[in-house]
Amino acid sequence: MKKLIILVLLAFFALPSLSQTVTEGPKNGHLIIAGGALRDPAVFAKFIELAGGEGQAHVVVIPTAGGYEVTPQRIENIQNQWTKRGASKVTVLHTTDRSEADTEEFAKVIDEAGGVYFPGGRQWRLADSYLNTKVHTKLNALLERGGVIGGSSAGATIQGSYLARGDTKTNTLMVGDHEEGLGFVSNIAIDQHTLARNRQYDMFEILNVYPDLLGIAIDENTAMLVTGDEFEVIGKTYVLVYDGTHWDQKTNTYVKNSDGEQKFHLLGVGRKYNMRERKVIQRQRR
Repeated sequence: MKKLIILVLLAFFALPSLSQTVTEGPKNGHLIIAGGALRDPAVFAKFIELAGGEGQAHVVVIPTAGGYEVTPQRIENIQNQWTKRGASKVTVLHTTDRSEADTEEFAKVIDEAGGVYFPGGRQWRLADSYLNTKVHTKLNALLERGGVIGGSSAGATIQGSYLARGDTKTNTLMVGDHEEGLGFVSNIAIDQHTLARNRQYDMFEILNVYPDLLGIAIDENTAMLVTGDEFEVIGKTYVLVYDGTHWDQKTNTYVKNSDGEQKFHLLGVGRKYNMRERKVIQRQRR
């Protein structure tokens, strides 16, 4: 019996972040989680500000999700792009070799950075290369010392604990062969390109399997600015929140969804949400 109890306890503590039922953001630092096709200069400016400020920020860009060869010309293009956005130094970090990503020599540049950014592509490539490696450890340390992690499209989804559209064969399968993200926010699934690609009901495929997850879907050229357990919508359009409730126009209150009812919150720019409490933060009346 004692051996059985010990084995059960060991299995419990070994469970990945998918086992958590509370949604929490990082205790320190910030996240910028964008829904793809990000063009709004104000969102990039906010990232640079949080990474150390214009002319001061050292930004590390991790383009691995793209699946393309990271040539010297591509590196130069990325560096020029971020220098124009206000970064003082830009380092491109890329590997598809997990053993390399798990070395101090490869990952140590993150120690010098104020911000790390993940461009788009396929999120499972990021999981294959960096999940539970030295790079992953240093990304968490970056947040702990007050830095910022940003990403768009695949670079948004990877920041959650559950890896939406993580299938290696197709990006249309919501529950695929990769299910664990980097987990900068716990107990959450993050989708992207939502309204632009008519994906607003896709999140229910995940929630039908993992009903305790908080679902988030972000439209293009829009982002969540995460600070602690709260986020604010920045950019141009909407963030959709799937927490099992919706606004009832008849009663002017938030009510619980009925069984099978596929309703969600549509939050525009400037709206805020508490992920831990699962509540839309009401605007202050002036």
